Amino acid sequence: MNLRLIGIGAGVLIILSLPLAGAIAGPDFAGQDDGKSGGLFSTLGLSDSSRAAPTAPARTATATPVRPAAGPERRGPIEQPRTDSRCGPELSSPDGVEAQTCVLVGEGRTWGRSYYRNTSGRPLDAVLTVMGPAGRTVQILCAVGAGDEPGLCETPKEESAGAPDSYSAVAEFAVPDDEGKLLLRSGSNSPAPGDG
Repeated sequence: MNLRLIGIGAGVLIILSLPLAGAIAGPDFAGQDDGKSGGLFSTLGLSDSSRAAPTAPARTATATPVRPAAGPERRGPIEQPRTDSRCGPELSSPDGVEAQTCVLVGEGRTWGRSYYRNTSGRPLDAVLTVMGPAGRTVQILCAVGAGDEPGLCETPKEESAGAPDSYSAVAEFAVPDDEGKLLLRSGSNSPAPGDG
């Protein structure tokens, strides 16, 4: 009885190994590909997501040169639009506030930005104002946290209405209480310290 079980097991093993042997053998030596071969997955009737559907004809490699897609060739990081800036000097106050204020122009829009550092040990308010031609003004209030981490306050970008040098920006840093003590005023066209 053991011999009969061994014989049946060997027969089943041979039947199951035929598709595997065909898959390992690969395409025939004549270079003909009838679309039925294609590796272990397709031979066993399983799908392989990296291959075409079983009904699609198999493709053969050719020596056709690869042409790049139409359009300009891009290399490296995507180029950012150009932004021009006009900044005043870096100023600091004895109360522990440092700032530099700029007018920025890019893509037909103008806005103000103030870079700051608050080492005063208390939270402050910063009011950033951008003044343009024909009395145009944009103003924003920024909360400046206590701590010495650098930060920035920036106005919304507005459509430019004149030459870049017709704009100016001013940032005022003050204590946010009833007194409103002004600690520092920084402008995009402020004179550098020592310029008078």
